[in-house]
Order: sequence, then C-alpha cells, then structure tokens
Amino acid sequence: MGPLHGVKVLEFAGIGPGPFCAMLLADLGAEVIRIDRPNGPEADRLDIVSRGRRSLALDLKNPQSIAALHRMITEFDVLIEGFRPGVMERLGLGPTELQARNPKLIYGRMTGWGQDGPLALRAGHDINYIALTGALHAMGRPDAPPAPPLNLIGDYGGGGMLLALGILAALLERAQSGQGQMVDAAMVDGAALLMAPIFGMKARGRWHSARGGNLLDGSASFYDTYACACGGFVAVGPIEPQFFSEMLTRLDLDEAEFQDRMNPAHWPAHKAKLAAAFRTRSRDIWAEIFADSDGCVVPVLSMDEAPHHPHNQARQNFLVKDGVAEPAPAPRFSRSQAKHSAAPPLRGEHSEAILREFGFTEADITQLMPKT
Repeated sequence: MGPLHGVKVLEFAGIGPGPFCAMLLADLGAEVIRIDRPNGPEADRLDIVSRGRRSLALDLKNPQSIAALHRMITEFDVLIEGFRPGVMERLGLGPTELQARNPKLIYGRMTGWGQDGPLALRAGHDINYIALTGALHAMGRPDAPPAPPLNLIGDYGGGGMLLALGILAALLERAQSGQGQMVDAAMVDGAALLMAPIFGMKARGRWHSARGGNLLDGSASFYDTYACACGGFVAVGPIEPQFFSEMLTRLDLDEAEFQDRMNPAHWPAHKAKLAAAFRTRSRDIWAEIFADSDGCVVPVLSMDEAPHHPHNQARQNFLVKDGVAEPAPAPRFSRSQAKHSAAPPLRGEHSEAILREFGFTEADITQLMPKT
C-alpha cells in the first residue's frame, strides 16, 4: 500500500495539470474518485494521466447532484478542481460551502493565473504562463524564436506537481491543526518558482537576459546536443572539468585544443570541433563508447526507444499494459511502495457502485444517474 493509503480525493474532471496531480496522488496510494460530466469528452483506456481512479458521472447543473456532493464531501480528505475562479462558487461547491460541511477538507485549486490578479479570469495555456515568468524567453537558439519546451514547465512541473506538493503540505499541517484549508496553485506561480536557480545565476552575473551565450541554454560546447553519423543525436553535459576531460579522452581529442573552456567567446570554435568528432560515428556506437564513462554523453532517445533502454528497464521506469508503454509511478519508497495503478476509467464507469458505497438508495441513484 502506498504512503497515501487511506487518503480520499474527490477530483472534478479537467484537462492537463489537475488530472496530472490526481494521477500523482493515486500513484502514491490515495483513493481518487473523479466527477465526470455526463456529456463531457469520452474517456478511453489509453488516457494514461487518468489512471488509478474511479469515475462518477454527475450533471452539475442538477441541484440533486450538488446536494449529493454536499452529502459525500464529509468522507473526503482532498478536493481537486481546475475551473476558472468563481465557477465552483456558482455551482454551490466552493470552499466556503464545502468546508462548512467538512472543516478538515483540503481544497486544491488548479488555475493558470491564480485565484486573483488582473489575469485571473483570462484564458491561457502553458506557453502563456511560462512567457510571463521569463522562462520561455530563455529557451531556444539566439537566432530563432523562443522554443516551447512541450507543456512540461507550466502545466505539469509548475502546475500539477506544485498542487500535489501543496496538498501534501496541507495534509501534514492538518495533522497538527485539525483544520483543512484552500491551496491556490497557479501555473504562472509554479513556472516562476522553477526559474529560481536561473534568477539566482542572473543575480550573480552568471546569466544574461539575451537568449544564447549562457551555461545551460545550449550555447556552451559542453552542454548541448550533437548530430551523429546516422542522423541521430547525443546529449552532452560534462560541465565539471574532470567529466569534460573524460569526454575528450573517449572522443580521442586533445584537451589542449579546449583551453579556457568556460569562456563563452571560445564556445563556437569548441562546438565545431566536438560536432566534427560526433559526426564520425553513429549514435549507438557513441552510446557504447560512453556506456561506462563519466563523460556525461548519452543517446537522445525517442519515446519509442526510451522504455527499452537498459537503465530504464532496470529501474522499471516504464510499465507496459496491453502493449502500451506508460511512465511508472515515482518516487520509490523503501516500505510503503504503491501498487501499479488501475487502468484509466471510462466516463461514469463506476457511478452506481460509488453511489451505493456512499449509502444512496436505488431511488436516489435513479434520480442521479444521467438520463440516456
């Protein structure tokens, strides 16, 4: 049983970071029930982020559904919602109403811009949130527009994972105070927080605002990707001098040609030499050459290849269910390891069973079940 065994979570269906947060909690052993809209997007078994919970379909425009949720909320420890500010209040499901019924409830709110501020009610997506924090501006080549880093920074690192952290902190505090509270997790806040190390480097004069020419943005010769003879790539990251020396040894390059390697003025010339060396062999040959090395050179794997890498297999970083690979739960625990999560539910798949568990009669269930 996972470390969150016994924690009950009520999730209101959404997209992106809210479901990701719920997945993290379910992976760690929490019991998660998702409230789906009867006419919402149809779920399927391949929606990996929806794993580990059960689905209850309720029409939130039906006053009886709201009454049912008021009745059920006393049994939950955590609520997760990702609507724009004010939506849950208009439904009669805001923190004031629900915490009046369950003072121990942790009410987790996931938004892009937060519960207040001039942009709070505006639409947005990951790329918008990271744009306002300086993160997007810092990514990409100096001769090209900023490069979106998928939607990992705003949605998932700065959003869903931040909300999960906030919920766990609130649960820990509740053990002392006996009281629940609201957790306001905004993607713009989380994206800004993730930039703390870079802002620290900037404050010390080790990072400048112009894109390019910085230690970790792909400008340094020792922190970038290089093309190989086969058309594949390797990722190179020997920042420390001893690791850089090891890389040059494996490449059969003379270290005397890479003097003053931390000086950005030398990076273009150094990169040209490294690029020429890496083009002489295939990606997989370089992977073999550096396999037992501290040279910090590894192959750039595709999503198809990653689950088959020996280290990922040894760590069981990916699970294969019905022929589909998916990332495994993390982190690992020495004692309270979570079991593999259940398959993603179909919309409303568990409605009747959940309502019976909460003591609703057959007549109640008939009234609450969406009419088809």
